[in-house]
Amino acid sequence: MHTLKNYTRCLFLGTILLAGSAQAQPERWQQHVNYAMSIDMNTARHQYRGTQRLTYTNNSPDTLYQVFYHLYFNAFQPGSMMDVRSRTIPDPDRRVGERIQGLKPAEQGWIKVKSLTQDGKKTTFETNETILEVLLAEPILPHNSTVLDMEWDAQVPIQIRRSGRNNSEGIDYSMAQWYPKLCEYDYQGWHANPYIAREFYGVWGDFDVKIQIDKNYVVAAGGYLQNPLEIGCGYEPDGATVQRPPDKKLTWHFKALNVHDFVWAADPDYTQTRITADDGTIMRFFWQKGLGYDQQWEALPAIMNRARTIINERFGRYPHQEYAFIQGGDGGMEYPLATLITGNRG
Repeated sequence: MHTLKNYTRCLFLGTILLAGSAQAQPERWQQHVNYAMSIDMNTARHQYRGTQRLTYTNNSPDTLYQVFYHLYFNAFQPGSMMDVRSRTIPDPDRRVGERIQGLKPAEQGWIKVKSLTQDGKKTTFETNETILEVLLAEPILPHNSTVLDMEWDAQVPIQIRRSGRNNSEGIDYSMAQWYPKLCEYDYQGWHANPYIAREFYGVWGDFDVKIQIDKNYVVAAGGYLQNPLEIGCGYEPDGATVQRPPDKKLTWHFKALNVHDFVWAADPDYTQTRITADDGTIMRFFWQKGLGYDQQWEALPAIMNRARTIINERFGRYPHQEYAFIQGGDGGMEYPLATLITGNRG
């Protein structure tokens, strides 16, 4: 009898705790972004000017009085938090180590925000190393949207971690974490974490990106090229005629929908191959020929087609129509619709 009473008490207590736990669960939501960005690359100085129109939808139950952006390139300066951490922790990432400390001014990375308005009104903002802190002109009410217009200048750092220029295999530009990226806001608040090692938590939405760069460059990106007949370089449909404008620069126009980031890379010596996978996805492969690892890249399409089939069968069908495998970066890292990977690998 005592055992039954104790069991009943425990069951009753457990029911109360479960009910309390269920009531204590915070509400979940997803914020939403629409990025429209345009940049003009100066490849001689490894710098670019950018404009960004960001439509931000506050799906939370909270009123937001400020927002925060990531400025990842600012980590690649001597004395940054990433630099100090990499030189002082017992087990630093050997790809970083003391390399940031030795960067000369022309080799460093930076993003400098020149202006930022909200629905046409000036905001107050301050750069705190890799985080831009913004006091809004007007609060963003729950379930309302606002438009943030920004102009910024940037310098691409020597490639050290993930992104940058002139990586170990000679790829000119590996452009990950390259733009002012809005921080995520969720039930825990703002995730305005300084960039010291990790960088992938972001707001989902749509990207419309225009990249103006010298016409001898081939651009690869995690997105759908909107103007293939102006660009060519293997993007155009079979048999189509490419009509390039006579300008010294070309504008590559990409879109990517329902993703949390946008990555691209550029090099004058990229070659592109493509296949249509068994599930209908177009797979694109960008690499430099003649550097000793053509065999790996030529074998990759069949391997990735098989991998895609297995993934579709076991985990769910891939929701997009294209994917790009791009030589670049400092190892291997996947992004929406693209992977940056070095060629000299097993």
